[in-house]
Amino acid sequence: MNSKDNRILRNRKRKLARRLERKPYEDQPRPMFAARNIQYEMAGRTRAIDCGGIGAFHLLAHNVGLIRQIDRRLHLLKQHKPYHESDHVLNIAYNTLTGGTCLDDIELRRGDEGYIDALGAERIPDPTTAGDFTRRFSEPDVVELMEAANAIRPKIWRERLGASERALAILDVDGVVAPTTGECKQGMGLSYKGVWGYHPLVVSLANTMEPLYLVNRPGNRPSHEGAAEWIDMGVALVRRAFRGVCLRGDTDFALTAHFDRWTAGGVGFAFGIDAMPKLVGMAERLQETAWKPLRRRLKRAPTGPSRARPENVKQRIVEEKGYKDIRLESEWVAEFRYRPGRCRRAYRVVALKKDLSVRQGQQSLFSDIRYFFYITNLEGMPAEELVLFCNERCNQENLIEQLKNGLNALRMPVGELVSNWAYMVMAGLAWTLKAWFALQARLTADREELLKMEFRRFLNYLVRVPCQIVKTGRRIVYRVLGYNGWTRTFMRTFDRIRALSFT
Repeated sequence: MNSKDNRILRNRKRKLARRLERKPYEDQPRPMFAARNIQYEMAGRTRAIDCGGIGAFHLLAHNVGLIRQIDRRLHLLKQHKPYHESDHVLNIAYNTLTGGTCLDDIELRRGDEGYIDALGAERIPDPTTAGDFTRRFSEPDVVELMEAANAIRPKIWRERLGASERALAILDVDGVVAPTTGECKQGMGLSYKGVWGYHPLVVSLANTMEPLYLVNRPGNRPSHEGAAEWIDMGVALVRRAFRGVCLRGDTDFALTAHFDRWTAGGVGFAFGIDAMPKLVGMAERLQETAWKPLRRRLKRAPTGPSRARPENVKQRIVEEKGYKDIRLESEWVAEFRYRPGRCRRAYRVVALKKDLSVRQGQQSLFSDIRYFFYITNLEGMPAEELVLFCNERCNQENLIEQLKNGLNALRMPVGELVSNWAYMVMAGLAWTLKAWFALQARLTADREELLKMEFRRFLNYLVRVPCQIVKTGRRIVYRVLGYNGWTRTFMRTFDRIRALSFT
């Protein structure tokens, strides 16, 4: 970022702070929104777009070699008249990245000359062409598309993550129901929730919240079906950059038939396991001294002035109406050894005992004890830490929520299972580009906040950057017209993206 840009950023920040600073206003005679003489007129040669951040993401896709990988691995078109495979893939990914929620939103970008100029294109595919492209995919083609992005990931991890951060890769795995109201969607089924749709599998890297593999399946298939194969592919992928790997998942993914193989291969795991009568009996036979209280991590104490706590309206209604109220009184952890029927060796099981009180209104009815179990081959982690470690898997639910309702990548807009799978992967590339952008941030604090940032906020602060598009000679200049608190971070990160060159 040059001195001119630095000066402009400082001036904009100072002017904005001056306008927003607290002032001792007197009673105003007129409303603050006082504009009256408003006129609209068409610009002549000047073109601007509302999603000026797209240039940084396109340059990122180019410089890390994603475009080259897509064209090298995908061969769906006999002739390129005029588009290549990467044009179609990025057309859908960029539509999602700029806030589009369905294929029809591509038409909005297709009719914007400023957007087309910003990408250095003559034209972009229309929504019908984009839908037809998804129907060209077979299952191996979708896998190749995912591997095109996965070929880039280890290079970025090695480049942007420190040695200590690459000590252990944590792979989370889960299934999600993707509902559809269509009646002619091939491959859909009735899920265990009684909802028609599909049941995708998500294998993600918890360290950077990147979805490594998205696998579409009929809605009536169990969560764990075929998961071992994709987990193994994820392990092989992260081992290209990380020194160790650990698997996490809920009870559906405690695939005991693979425990011995994973352990022999140096793969750690920590899965929930069903509270079977045998495990409950083993936990109840433990000595009282084997149980230790579980202390949850304290939330960060507020630093500002304290305010009066508002009334808990929900609790008041529960007591007034006499609803059944289950309250957590205490939590205890213990551990023992257990050999699953499909394993040749015993594994460590951590038992979590929750002491609950059941109330009705303000009257206590009885106490209830419930057990939860976690099975693992991690021997050095204390039982209390293991429970908290497994609970952190819930962060994958945030990623799934963003894929489902933030990016609308699980919208299933076309008519076949594989074509919807292809759309899911292409739309999901928008989140991958977000993660790669975050990893380029110069400051660690910025990187962490960008990785955790919800897509809507990321979209508004770092993609929807109003820019004037100027084509001069061999350059496409994005002149930033607006300012927000992330503009400086955006400009600094873009400087690092320009310097990237992955061969």
